[in-house]
Amino acid sequence: MTNPFDISGRVAVVTGGYGVLGGSIAATLSAAGARVAVLGRRADRAAEQVDVLESSGGTAMPIVADVLDRPALERGRKAVLETWGRVDILVNAAGGNVARARTDHGPAFDMPIEAFDEVVRLNLHGTVLPTLVFAEAMTQNRDADKSRSSASRNDDRASGPRGSVINISSMAADRAISGVSGYSAAKAGIDNFTKWMAVDLARRCGDGLRVNAIAPGFFIAAQNRDVLVGPDGSYTDRARQIISMTPMGRFGDPSELNGAVLWLCSDAASFVTGTVIPVDGGFSASSGV
Repeated sequence: MTNPFDISGRVAVVTGGYGVLGGSIAATLSAAGARVAVLGRRADRAAEQVDVLESSGGTAMPIVADVLDRPALERGRKAVLETWGRVDILVNAAGGNVARARTDHGPAFDMPIEAFDEVVRLNLHGTVLPTLVFAEAMTQNRDADKSRSSASRNDDRASGPRGSVINISSMAADRAISGVSGYSAAKAGIDNFTKWMAVDLARRCGDGLRVNAIAPGFFIAAQNRDVLVGPDGSYTDRARQIISMTPMGRFGDPSELNGAVLWLCSDAASFVTGTVIPVDGGFSASSGV
């Protein structure tokens, strides 16, 4: 039997593919044998990440596009299809909070609605638009090699469209976390969109197109470092509070998301769609008592 976790030769697009989490995911997919398109707004950062992947023996290409710019995303899709002929995997790792939308130091009444809109667009729209663009390409996928599909699947279903979309949710989607109302609303929308799109694609296109999300716990990244780490390198009060609510007693390492990503990309997860999987050190399971 073939290895159901094998993704070698598949084509992956990673938005935010040079960020802390997106870069780690892109490197893991590349190391597993996937061809990786690194998508982001900055040409220099995308090129640097591609160089890293290729220097490790991978096959990669940069795509310069804003996740809120549909024509740019469509140009990126065209480039991927012209180069590699298909799209098998989309990881929507672009996103983050917006400083003006934070309400840590004042009442929510003072939050500019424009800042709320900005963070919702970045995270929710920035997940929806790439999914609409790149999942459409997945509907054209057909695999002549039936051995890549689970033995339990019927042959006529195994020859249908194939692909895996992975969205990045958050602990903030399901729990009230202070200071991040716009970010929380956007991530809750991603959870709902993940389920909706999973159902719609399965019903319209068959069981080969899957949409899932990963809900990371707390990781220190560029967007939250100033909130969690002081100038002297010590943890802030907020960081210590987070760790106290995390049964494993620590922040996560970006690499600890990658096992779940590889599983969801592969045929080992062929009957998994519409799920939101926490990778959080037990944060979401804990009552704090």
